[in-house]
Amino acid sequence: IREPILTPREVEILQLVAEGHGNKEIADMLSLSVKTIEGHKDNIKKKLGIKDQAGMIKYAVRKGIIHLEEFDA
Repeated sequence: IREPILTPREVEILQLVAEGHGNKEIADMLSLSVKTIEGHKDNIKKKLGIKDQAGMIKYAVRKGIIHLEEFDA
């Protein structure tokens, strides 16, 4: 089974989602519209066969896109 290929922008958005940023915040950070962010998130979920944001976060941790240690208090 081939690993789905995410674009660099999709990886960037996945990372920001996994870090806990909302759509509006991500849109502002990347100078994009909220609709564009929602479209990217839909594409990411389709490519990865993931149904929700929790699944996106789990994928990001598993693939080393984010590291949980960064969030320790």
